[in-house]
Amino acid sequence: MTVATFPLWVTIPGTLLLICGGLLVLAGSLGLLRFPNFFARMHGPALNNTVGAGCVVLTSMLCSSAISGGPSLHELLIAFLVFGTAPIIAIVLLQAALYRDRARKRSSGKS
Repeated sequence: MTVATFPLWVTIPGTLLLICGGLLVLAGSLGLLRFPNFFARMHGPALNNTVGAGCVVLTSMLCSSAISGGPSLHELLIAFLVFGTAPIIAIVLLQAALYRDRARKRSSGKS
């Protein structure tokens, strides 16, 4: 197994992006514990975790480009899937929760 050494133009931004991404994911995950109801809990992970994952994908693009010696764009598919599916999943979960709350209000006789 060989050890890849990265140039300084990859190491510094990659490290900063990984730290920022990790902090964003941590903040989004702590939002799950801190906020009182489901609707408030969806806000942190939907935004912070998506941006944190984007930071990790950008770091992966930098490292792959440095290793291959040219632009490496196959991580764009990963970024497209993460940024394309995460908001849609959040919207579907929120709609399901709204439907559940409306059904509970109807069954309990409240308007």
